[in-house]
Amino acid sequence: FMVYTDVEVAAGLIKQLKRSDKRRKEKKAKEQGAEVKKEKKGGHSAFMDLYAMAARHHMKQYGTTQRQLAVVAAKNHNNSTLNPFAQYTFPMTVEQVMDDYEVAYPLTRSMCAPVGDGAAAAILCSEKFLKEHPSTRAALVRASVLRSGSWKKDDVGQRAATAAYEMAGLGPKDIGVAEVHDATAFGEILQSEQMGFCPEGKGGPFAESGATALDGKIPLNTSGGLLSRGHPIGASGLAQIYEIVTQLREEAGERQVKAKIGLAENGGGTIGFGEAAMCVHVLEKL
Repeated sequence: FMVYTDVEVAAGLIKQLKRSDKRRKEKKAKEQGAEVKKEKKGGHSAFMDLYAMAARHHMKQYGTTQRQLAVVAAKNHNNSTLNPFAQYTFPMTVEQVMDDYEVAYPLTRSMCAPVGDGAAAAILCSEKFLKEHPSTRAALVRASVLRSGSWKKDDVGQRAATAAYEMAGLGPKDIGVAEVHDATAFGEILQSEQMGFCPEGKGGPFAESGATALDGKIPLNTSGGLLSRGHPIGASGLAQIYEIVTQLREEAGERQVKAKIGLAENGGGTIGFGEAAMCVHVLEKL
């Protein structure tokens, strides 16, 4: 059961496997006679294979290009240079992203989120508590939605976003800044479509036009996103909310954008070629 109070703390964190831990486990496995395969350069991830397959399908169906994926990755790498909490704080050009080694076509290493450690937390309170303890830095939760994926159709993003907009009484045009689940650069392109920021199939040209840049129509992943801020899985969703609230408070420094309402979208797990679950939150500056 759950106990509801006027003030609660939500926290997320993860400490992923250290190389020293991995070597120790490999040594133990060898001692027990188990075969230990040598890791290829950059490692391998089944998730990246799935993202690559989805990206290739999108390219075939809508004409999305690898360069458009690189535009997204370069943008997020550059955004992260303005974020002191980012895992990667070096800029990259579109050409550097495309020239990086291939993980699974069309994805290069720079188009894929890194493994990393991290933590994030948020304090939630009731309207009653806020009235009793006024704060100029509070943000209003206009919508909080969780939806499950489907084997039949990869539309969980659209369903979650539609429900969130209905709950908030808003639409995509009201959103001034958004953090979306870019485990790969293709993820950002897909979610820019599913969140309703651009038409279906137009996410690539939308990104290439500069619409998602810091000075664009709808800045996406101002923090650097999962690609560059980092993806410490258990903390990624709250880290997105932290970035949105930071933007709404006008405390984002050099990466600050003009926004009164922000959206955070985070997915997890896999069912078919889409996420098994997705959360969409809409926050507003008080």
